[in-house]
Amino acid sequence: MQFKRVKKNINGILLLDKPLGFSSNQALQRVKWLLQAAKAGHTGTLDPLATGLLPLCFGEATKFAHYLTDADKTYHATIKLGITTTTGDAEGEVLQQMPVQVSAAQFRQACLRFIGTIQQVPPMYSALKHEGKALYEYAREGIEIERKVRTVNIHNIEVLSFAGDVAEITVTCSKGTYIRTLAEDIGASLGCGAHLIGLRRTYTAGYDIAQAVTLAQFEAMTAEERLAILAAPDSAVDDLPAIVLDADSAFYLMQGQAVWQSGKVPAGLLRLYDERQVFLGLGEQQSDGKIAPKRLMQQVNN
Repeated sequence: MQFKRVKKNINGILLLDKPLGFSSNQALQRVKWLLQAAKAGHTGTLDPLATGLLPLCFGEATKFAHYLTDADKTYHATIKLGITTTTGDAEGEVLQQMPVQVSAAQFRQACLRFIGTIQQVPPMYSALKHEGKALYEYAREGIEIERKVRTVNIHNIEVLSFAGDVAEITVTCSKGTYIRTLAEDIGASLGCGAHLIGLRRTYTAGYDIAQAVTLAQFEAMTAEERLAILAAPDSAVDDLPAIVLDADSAFYLMQGQAVWQSGKVPAGLLRLYDERQVFLGLGEQQSDGKIAPKRLMQQVNN
């Protein structure tokens, strides 16, 4: 007789150091299976050839996953100059090889030109959907789909090293930025072409890669240890101002009612807690001064 695995109501965020070769969804499904979690979601796709920080949300934390998806991100990228590929990274076939006559100073100057608000055309080898089908599926069939130009923000590019035809950089950018495309565009601006040969996400939404665990480390843990390392759901919205409600206000808020709060209340979204410092969810002040519930936690006995 085959026993059905019991799914558990797990609430929290795992900071995973995604391994090379795994898609974001493959990594999520593996961790979900290990936790026996009933509900899970990841927070922005990392290519299989990329490694690094991938926050995975479980249970009630999935209600706040989009705040992580929308957050700025920092990457460590390795760029190979002089070669362009079909995919913009090392997985693709070589399209063109060109001599590299670029100094470190010229490379740095080229990077500076891409800091700020820029336009990018998403690569064909991406998970973006067209008529319900991922672009990379069309690309594998040799079909080119016209893509809309998107506006992204490159907050900073720091050149860590430059040696001949290989450079290492860190990039801090807005969501939706394709580092593969950035590498190609830097190469094109230098007249020699380029592609990405390594990519690692190191920071997003207040979380740092130093806080993350590898899949191997997570697999080696006991069930109790796995639960113990999950970050609290409210860490996903840690940048929002916090308000503590009295017992009566907390009760009525959890019934879906707007409540009064004495003192000055910041504008915009708020993290709401009861007097025991239990996270209740998010609220926002209305024009009448009351705090209205926006996204509430389901109350569970922890």
